[in-house]
Amino acid sequence: MDESRSGRRNHNRKSWKKPVLLIILLLIILVVAIGIYTVFHGYQAAKEAYNSLDRPGNKSALRDEAVTVGEDPISLLLMGVETYATHGKNGRADTLVVVTLNPKTDQMTMTSVPRDTRVDLPAEAVGQYAGYHKINAAYTFGAISGYGSNKLTVESVEEMLDIPIDGYIAVNFKGFRNIVDALGGVTVDIKKGFWEKNIFNDNKRIYFKEGKTTLNGEEALAFVRMRKRDVNTVYPRDARQRQFIQAAVDKAISVRTLLNLGDISDILGKNTETSLRPKEIFSLMKTYTSLNSKEVKTIEIEGIDQRIGGTLYFIPSEAGLQQATGQLKEALDIQ
Repeated sequence: MDESRSGRRNHNRKSWKKPVLLIILLLIILVVAIGIYTVFHGYQAAKEAYNSLDRPGNKSALRDEAVTVGEDPISLLLMGVETYATHGKNGRADTLVVVTLNPKTDQMTMTSVPRDTRVDLPAEAVGQYAGYHKINAAYTFGAISGYGSNKLTVESVEEMLDIPIDGYIAVNFKGFRNIVDALGGVTVDIKKGFWEKNIFNDNKRIYFKEGKTTLNGEEALAFVRMRKRDVNTVYPRDARQRQFIQAAVDKAISVRTLLNLGDISDILGKNTETSLRPKEIFSLMKTYTSLNSKEVKTIEIEGIDQRIGGTLYFIPSEAGLQQATGQLKEALDIQ
């Protein structure tokens, strides 16, 4: 998603501002997949989405031993991949969220990694593209170089936060749109009218009016993405995203949704990639489906925007990184 920002700003990044698309999809996956997993169709969708990180010992280089999903504290990188501007190839991971899940404490944390974060991509991974880039470009150059888009993105986040990333889930915008449509739309009470571009229809405007409205997939994506209109000051994006998440989860667990399980499993299989095997997804579902999303702990990475060589980057503060890393290690029971 394009974003213009001016001047230097102090960042206190809220976890709801960037990861909304993946949070919604993850919650829907955890709620709905219990039903579809028990049938062959759902298993095939999970199998189709599987894409290994191809790591020695099937573990992060920052782990002494491999972890067991559902039994050990784990971390997952959630990626929202934008490919519509590149016609489906070599997109960018414009949403990056680190999620930790600890079955021993029943605690879940979410940390949003700003997509403009400045990182140094190594020559052994990207060859001629080595050097400083925004972290969302790791997905692009990992694909172009043949190193692996998901693998390089995971390793870049590991390097930045100094914690192991045990797996990933990547979802594209088309998957978000189709999931909402498969749910039969999601009803929200719009607090203030506004408009936003429809990226699926030549950027034509979608107008939102006050009051209860059932949004289809394209409308829902525009509703949660809008951030450049004046109305954003009185009806901010993070408030709209939280509002939509709650409505989407309520719809996902409704009886009516059970009629659309086949459609949802098709969508997940075609628009989602994950390093989690089907049995690991099942373990996650058994362990965390009762999790209350309102009690999820958020961890923030503080820093500033800084223009370097004509490019605007997000530069995390040393103290901000240390604090975030400490909280994440605590959540993962890492000494």
